[in-house]
Amino acid sequence: MAVTKSDVEAALSRVNLPDGRNLLAHDLVRALTVEGDTVRFVIEAPNAEVAKAMGPLRDAAEKVVSELPGVRVATVALTAHGPAAPPSLKIGGHPKPQEGPTKPTGVQRILAIGSGKGGVGKSTVSSNLAVALAKQGRKVGLLDADIYGPSQPRMMGVNKRPASPDGKTIIPLHAHGVTMMSIGFMMEEGKAVVWRGPMLMGALQQMLGQVEWGELDVLLVDLPPGTGDVQLTLCTKSELSGAIIVSTPQDVALIDARKAIDMFDTLKTPVLGLIENMSMFVCPTCGSEHEIFGHGGVAAEAQKLGAPLLGSLPIDLDTRLAGDGGTPIAAGDGPMAQAYARIAEGLIKGGMA
Repeated sequence: MAVTKSDVEAALSRVNLPDGRNLLAHDLVRALTVEGDTVRFVIEAPNAEVAKAMGPLRDAAEKVVSELPGVRVATVALTAHGPAAPPSLKIGGHPKPQEGPTKPTGVQRILAIGSGKGGVGKSTVSSNLAVALAKQGRKVGLLDADIYGPSQPRMMGVNKRPASPDGKTIIPLHAHGVTMMSIGFMMEEGKAVVWRGPMLMGALQQMLGQVEWGELDVLLVDLPPGTGDVQLTLCTKSELSGAIIVSTPQDVALIDARKAIDMFDTLKTPVLGLIENMSMFVCPTCGSEHEIFGHGGVAAEAQKLGAPLLGSLPIDLDTRLAGDGGTPIAAGDGPMAQAYARIAEGLIKGGMA
């Protein structure tokens, strides 16, 4: 019986550090590959001093994996997480020529999550939808393509720099069951990204093509607001399965949402559905409902478009606090988690994720 990546991860979960938590819980495993009867992976220590003391741990990890049925060779490298990526790994620059639209190996579907304007909660929806899909057993990736304003590192609670064993391949990070990559991981916090269009396009091409995404059912791409270079690059250079539009019911937001819909239509990318965010505010004291941004605008737009309204999400303080705290509310079990679970179920049943 052939060994699987899940088999290897299950074995590694039995290798504990002195604090009682295992290798996977500490997120120390990188570049795990299974090729027939050969398993390779990297254990990345937080620094060189810790790495010196982790020799026995590396040996234990190699032993449990080599003892798995179907494994003939288990190769484990022990490295230390440095303060920066290898000098040859540079993000941004002119995109490389390619013959046509491509898709990362192992990724079944790519879904873009877009909006016409900023401030409608698109990134919040992206992170929570990714977690909700993962909770339902899907293998999910999340690419933060908002180059100028990456927010997924904060919302997903990850602030480490991805590893790059060879200065070319980028090993993504993991949080809440989601494989993720963001330009925010590669830049110093608080530093602005001052790039022209070609550098944006090159960065997106790298994050799609050089990242070891592994086997994914769906890769969600959190787009920047508007209809610019990133959207154009994604639609023309990748095999995009479709797009989901997030908007508030407000007329001003809907004006820009229509432009986003028209852009996807022009670029021959199907709009799979719309999500209405900030649909209402429920008073926590009296329970009364207040439609701050209007009512029914996104539903009417979806009907006009002939696309489904995938869900309506209220303004919710706990959702904001959860995102700021690095644990998306969809990771829990409350009413908002259930709302995201229903949207995820709809996508799965509709064959979109």
